[in-house]
Amino acid sequence: MGNVILYIEDNADNMLLVKRALEARGYRLLEATTGQQGLEIAERENVDLILLDINLPDIDGYEIARRLRHHKKTSLAYIPIIAITANALKGDAEKALEAGCDVYMAKPINIRELWAQVEGLLPSES
Repeated sequence: MGNVILYIEDNADNMLLVKRALEARGYRLLEATTGQQGLEIAERENVDLILLDINLPDIDGYEIARRLRHHKKTSLAYIPIIAITANALKGDAEKALEAGCDVYMAKPINIRELWAQVEGLLPSES
């Protein structure tokens, strides 16, 4: 089985696109549609990487990244986080990186760029 990726995203179309793209490369995708659900899955499962939307209905992605980086489950403090967001204003990338994200990607998602970023952090096992 491939690496496990958690995608925290409230938009079903984005979720489906990313799921298909990553599963085609041999990754297993866990899905969360709220920040709280994402945090619970991250605590419970062995996740290798997190894809994180910034604009979520309950907790914004910046806060989720901060919580993961200071989590009592030590492995979550070091898990790679890729912010995938429609926030593309000046300073948004810096804000995501300061919150603890490793990579910032703007929507709409470029699948080839997503593959490159994920594979740079987690080699494909396919």
